[in-house]
Amino acid sequence: MRHKIYGRLLPVALVLFALLAALSLSARAQEDERVDPRFGVIEAFWQPEEAAELNVGWDRILFYWNEIQPTGPDDWNTLHVLEEWLVEAQAQDRMVMGLLKNTPAWATDGEPYSGVPRGLYLPVDDPDNLWAGYVRKVVQYYAPRGVHHWIVWNEPEIAAGVYGHEFSGTTADYFQLLKVAYLVAKEEDPQSVVHLAGWSYWHDPEWLAKFLRVATADPDAAANNYYFDVVTLHIYFRVETVEQLINETWDIQERYGVRKPIWVNETNASPNLDPLWPVERPNFQVDLEQQAWYIVQAHALAYGAQAARVGVYKLLDILLPPGGESFGILRPDGSRRPAFDAYRTTVRYLSGFTYPVGRQQTRDFYSFTFNRPEGVTRVLWARRDVAVAVRVPALADEALLVSATGEEEPLRAIDGYYRVTLGGARCAPDCDIGGPPVFIVETGLAARPAAVPTVNPAATLTTLTPTATPNARLTRIALSATPTHTPTVTATASLTPTPTDTPTPTLTPTATPIPPTATATATATASPSPVPSATATPAPAAGGGASVASWLFLGAAVVLAGMLGLVYARRR
Repeated sequence: MRHKIYGRLLPVALVLFALLAALSLSARAQEDERVDPRFGVIEAFWQPEEAAELNVGWDRILFYWNEIQPTGPDDWNTLHVLEEWLVEAQAQDRMVMGLLKNTPAWATDGEPYSGVPRGLYLPVDDPDNLWAGYVRKVVQYYAPRGVHHWIVWNEPEIAAGVYGHEFSGTTADYFQLLKVAYLVAKEEDPQSVVHLAGWSYWHDPEWLAKFLRVATADPDAAANNYYFDVVTLHIYFRVETVEQLINETWDIQERYGVRKPIWVNETNASPNLDPLWPVERPNFQVDLEQQAWYIVQAHALAYGAQAARVGVYKLLDILLPPGGESFGILRPDGSRRPAFDAYRTTVRYLSGFTYPVGRQQTRDFYSFTFNRPEGVTRVLWARRDVAVAVRVPALADEALLVSATGEEEPLRAIDGYYRVTLGGARCAPDCDIGGPPVFIVETGLAARPAAVPTVNPAATLTTLTPTATPNARLTRIALSATPTHTPTVTATASLTPTPTDTPTPTLTPTATPIPPTATATATATASPSPVPSATATPAPAAGGGASVASWLFLGAAVVLAGMLGLVYARRR
C-alpha cells in the first residue's frame, strides 16, 4: 500500500519540482532583462529592435496639434502617432512621453505652428478654449494606451526670426499654456506627469527664472504644484556644461522656493566629421569617436549632478536631406555609429545605480562612482589633451576595464590599486569633449568599505593634488554664449528618480544601495525640501522576450514532468 501511495505522489512531486525550477529561471531571466527607466533615447520607435537591444527605458514622440487636428476641433487623425509604436513600447517596458506643440492655422490668430492658441485665457471647460479641448482629447485617447507623460511645447525661449523658433507668445502666455494643459491633463488622467518645455539655455539664459517669476506670482500656483512636475533641459556639444547647467537649474529653482526633478531630455554631440555622412559646420567639429565619448561622459556628469533621467537625441537620423545635420546614433540607413555601442555600454554598466553618485574632479580628469546591486562601476576620463596616469583604489582583487564602446579586458589590483592611463582629449582648439572614457567594473562585492579614498594620480604625476568637489554646488566653469542647436524643430513622419541634491565630496560606495526614484507624482510640493516623490526602481520587462521564453520553458517542463510521471506510474 505504501509503495502505491509513493507511486502516485512521485508524478506530483516531479511536476512541482519542474514548476519551481521554471519559475526560478523565469524570475532570473526577468531580473537579467530589467529596464532602468532613467535611460532614454528620443524617437526609439523608429527602430524597436535596436531600442530593445539597448534596453531603452523611455522614448519621446512628437504629438503635432496641426497634424492630429488639421482642419478643426472635430478632426482626429490617430495615424499621426501609430498605435503599434505604443504597443511595442509597452511590450519592451519602455515609457512613452508625448511632446505637445504646433498650433494649427485654424486655432490661432497668430502664425501657424508658433501662434498663441485662440481662447487660451478662457476657463478650461469653455469650448472656445481650443488648446484645452485639444489637450483633453489627446489625454482621454492616449492615457488608456499607456501615455501619461506630457511635455508642453518645445524651447519657447527662442525668439522669432531665430532658427528653432517655436512659440510666439510671451513668458506669461507660455505659463497660461502650461497651466491649462496641467489642469486638463490632471483632471482627465490623475497619473499624468506634466513637463516644462525643453529649455536650450543659450538662447535665453534667464528664461527659467522669468518663467518661475510669473509662476510664483499666480495666487493659485502653489496649491496646484505650480502647474508642472518636471523641469526639462536640452544640452549639446560641450560636455561639461551638462553638469554646470543642471546645477544652475537647481540654483534657480531654489531661489523661487521650487524643487522639481530635472530631466535632460536631449543631449548629444552631432558628428559632422562622419565620413559616411559629412556635414559642413562652422563650430563644434566632432568626429565619430568623440560622439561616443560624449554619450558616456554626459550620463556620468548628469547623474552626478542629480539629474533624474537622461535622453539621447536621437536613435535614428530620418527624413534628412543629404548632408543635413545628423544627431542619430544610427545613420539614416540604419548603420550604427560608435555612439550606439557607447550608449549600450553605458546602460549595461550603470543600470540600477543608486544616488548619490560619487564625484571627483581635478584639473586633468573626472572620476564618478556608481553603486549598483552587482557591485561598483567607476567612470573616468581625461579633461585635457594630455594623457593622465591614475591609481584607482581597488574594492576587489580584479575588475573589468571597459572602453566606451564595450571592449573589455581584465584589470588586476596591485598593492590595493588599479593603474589606468586615460587618453587625452582632442581639442580643436577647446576641449569641448573629454578624452576616451573607461569603465572600471567590480562585481560580487560581499562587503564594501564605508569610505573609499579618492582616485590619485600615479607616481609619475605626484605633483597633482586631486580633491573632490561637493556635488550640489559645483564651481562654475567659463562658458561662451554660443547657442546650441535645436534639433526638435525637424518634423518627423509622426511626429523620475528624483534624487536629492546632497553633496558627495568623496567617492563613497555605500554598503546597502537604495533603489533610485524617478517619476514625479501629482502630489509634489513647492517647498525646497523634500523633492517631489517618485517611483523608478527598474522593473521586470512587461512582455519582453525573457518573459515569453520563461513561460515556454515552464510549459515544456510541466509537460515533460507529466510524461515522466505517467511512465513511472505504468511501470508500477
